[in-house]
Amino acid sequence: MIIKRAILHILDFNSGMSVFSQNELDLSDETVSTFLQKHIEKLHKDSARKSGNFNEESGFAAALTEYRNGALEFIDFTTQIANVLYENISISDKLEPIDLVAVDYINDESDYFALLLITNKSAYTHQVITDESGIHNEIMKHYAILPTPSQKIDAYAIINMQSGEIYFADKKRQIDGNSVFVLPQILLECSSGASTKEVVKIVRETANEVAEEYGVNTAVAVSKAKSYIVENCEESDTISTEELAENIFSESPIMREAFEKKIEEKEIPKDIKIEKASAVRASKSQKIKTDTGIEITVPVEYFEDDRYIEFINNNDGTISIALKNIGKLTNR
Repeated sequence: MIIKRAILHILDFNSGMSVFSQNELDLSDETVSTFLQKHIEKLHKDSARKSGNFNEESGFAAALTEYRNGALEFIDFTTQIANVLYENISISDKLEPIDLVAVDYINDESDYFALLLITNKSAYTHQVITDESGIHNEIMKHYAILPTPSQKIDAYAIINMQSGEIYFADKKRQIDGNSVFVLPQILLECSSGASTKEVVKIVRETANEVAEEYGVNTAVAVSKAKSYIVENCEESDTISTEELAENIFSESPIMREAFEKKIEEKEIPKDIKIEKASAVRASKSQKIKTDTGIEITVPVEYFEDDRYIEFINNNDGTISIALKNIGKLTNR
C-alpha cells in the first residue's frame, strides 16, 4: 500500500467548533503512516461492509472526477466533504465528536480514496506535574482518544477511483424524523448492496428455513450452503443463487425452487458479489446446538463425510449425532 496524501478535519458537535485543516498529514511520520495503513488494511477485509456504485446524478462522483483530473485540490475537496458531513450530522440525533480522515492511496495497483469517520472516545491517562512542592503524578481524563489499529472504525467509505466501486459502513441517524445513512445517501449518493456478512447470513437462514419446511436435516442443508461458498470462492468472487440452490437441494426441484423464491423475496440478486476472504472465514465451520444444550462446531466439509460425523434418525423421531474417528479429546 502506498499512501499518497491524507488529511484530518475535526468535527466537534459537542462544542459546536470544528477545525478544518489547512495542511495535509505528515506521512513521513511513522506514527501517522502506521495508523492509517493498519486501519485501511483492516477495512479492506471487513465482512460487514456494504458495496455500491455512484448514482448518475451524484455530485460527489463529479467532484471526485474533478479532483482526479487536477481541477480540484485535495485540501479543498476534503474541506467540502467535511462541510457536507458537518451540516447533516449536526442536525441528527448522534452528535458525538468525529475526526474525518481523508486518504488518497494505491492498493493492489488500484487508486483509492477513503473517508474514515472516527469517533473520539474519552479515556483516562496519567499526567506528571512539577510545582514548588516537587514532582507528583495525577490521573486525568482525555476527551479525544482515537481507536488503535486493532479497534474497529464504525463509519467509512472506500472508493476505487478506477472502477467506481464503493465499499462502506455507516451508522443510521435520525434527521428530520427520517432514518438516514449519511455517507451513502447524502454525501456519496450511491446504491447500497448487502455486505458479505449479510449475504452469508441470509443464505444460511434461507437454507435452514427451506430444509425445516420440507422436513430434511437443517444442519446438512446449511453445511452444503457453506461448503459451496468456500469452494466457489477459490475460483470466483461472485455467487450464483441458482447454482447455490442446485448444490444444496440437488435431489429436490421443489426445494430448489422454494429456496430461489425466498432469496428473491429477500431482495438478493441472482449473482452476488462477495469478498472472498470474509466469505471463507464466515463459512468454513458450522455450530450446531441441540435442544438438550449441547453445542459442537464442525468443519463444513465433514458434514458430507460419514467417516467423521453421521446423523441418525431414530424411530421415536429424535436425532442422534455420531462423531467418528476421534483420536484425542481436548478440554477447553
